[in-house]
Amino acid sequence: MSEITDWKQKYRDSLLEMEAEEKRWREVERQLRRLIGRLCAAAMGVDPQLDDELTELAAANRRNAEASELERLAQSLTSAVAAVDATSPVLKILAPLPAAAVPIAKPKRWDSTCAAVAALLERLKSGAADASPIQNLIAGLAIAETDAALAAVIERAAELIHERGEALARERLQAATVLSEVTKRLEEMANYLTESNSASRSHFDDTQSLNDTVMSHVKELTDEISGATELGMLQSVVTARLESVSKQMCEFRAREQSRLVEYHGRAEHMRARIADLERETHDLHSKLDLEKHGARLDPLTGVANRKSFEERFAREIARRAQGGPSAVMLLWDIDSFKVINDSYGHRAGDRVLQSVAGCFTEALRATDFVARIGGEEFAVLLIGLRLAEAVNVANQVRTAVERLRFHFRGTPVRVTASCGLTELLEDDASEGAFDRADAALYRAKNGGKNLCVAA
Repeated sequence: MSEITDWKQKYRDSLLEMEAEEKRWREVERQLRRLIGRLCAAAMGVDPQLDDELTELAAANRRNAEASELERLAQSLTSAVAAVDATSPVLKILAPLPAAAVPIAKPKRWDSTCAAVAALLERLKSGAADASPIQNLIAGLAIAETDAALAAVIERAAELIHERGEALARERLQAATVLSEVTKRLEEMANYLTESNSASRSHFDDTQSLNDTVMSHVKELTDEISGATELGMLQSVVTARLESVSKQMCEFRAREQSRLVEYHGRAEHMRARIADLERETHDLHSKLDLEKHGARLDPLTGVANRKSFEERFAREIARRAQGGPSAVMLLWDIDSFKVINDSYGHRAGDRVLQSVAGCFTEALRATDFVARIGGEEFAVLLIGLRLAEAVNVANQVRTAVERLRFHFRGTPVRVTASCGLTELLEDDASEGAFDRADAALYRAKNGGKNLCVAA
């Protein structure tokens, strides 16, 4: 019963966790809708031809319209902006400028809006199993020059939030179904125990009744024997009493046999139900382990993600505070990664990330830890090494990355990485250690890249 109770609690905890996650994403969606409303209000009055489109979009946003309706309105707004942009000098400032043109300063509210959208996308990326669509949105936001381009980024972000919310709702429904099934099985077991207890009580009462009846017959027989004066009368009395006792015993055995058959039937049924529950529990446990493992990995590179790194990093800081083994943290950044993405596309960038992650995993020991913590940023924990030893390991990894060979569109591409290292101290805080490593990485970048710098 204790194991089943534990599983029931685990499912309840999982359900609560998913409800909290869904609530968090609903809040993100709410903030995004507020942002859409503010953008519509900010753009009103720029051109009369756009006011109707903006009014309709704002109204749909206020009534929490579905993503499909918002997408349709966003496309209509994009067409309207393009039409107005071709004729209205007011909107020319939002169009991409020629290379030789003098850049026109955007209003401060544009920068504030872009910063808010960027913060929203970063928050959305932190909980995503596949961050590549969000990374594409971040890249699109960086080059957005018009209201239409910004609106397209926001609209796509809203779709992703809606999809995340629906996925969480499905997971919560699945967990609720599992919990309901477990509760049903527990009720069956409770009923079984109740029936078994009732059967035991009935057996005790029946046995007590038989004992009282037999003792009563024995007492009466003793009294009658004491008063009997003839052998024939004595024989008749004894025979009658023995027949009564025999009848009581036969009835008792029949009831016991019926109870035994019923008990075996219930026990067999319960054994089958328990076997089903154990099998389902094992399957669910395996599925939960698989999902938990998958949620801690970066889907592109296969190494740990930022959440896993933060948990492991906190454990290593705590171990050092208690006098545990030495450890060194390495922060890696692929040099000129944006140039690769911009020149050869995101698929080329993905290949570089996967290959560099492979260099890390091949060069490190089983006790070490590697994670992708950002777009082209990786973090490594070397356990049991001092700083001088870790610098040697880092340079070996750096050389392995430098030896990678890539050809994109027939052009050889050189890939290098820079690293900042710091040793975890016994009185360290996670922020302090991370800041030291980040500062060392900054010096490596400014020192010419393809360097490992210790702090």
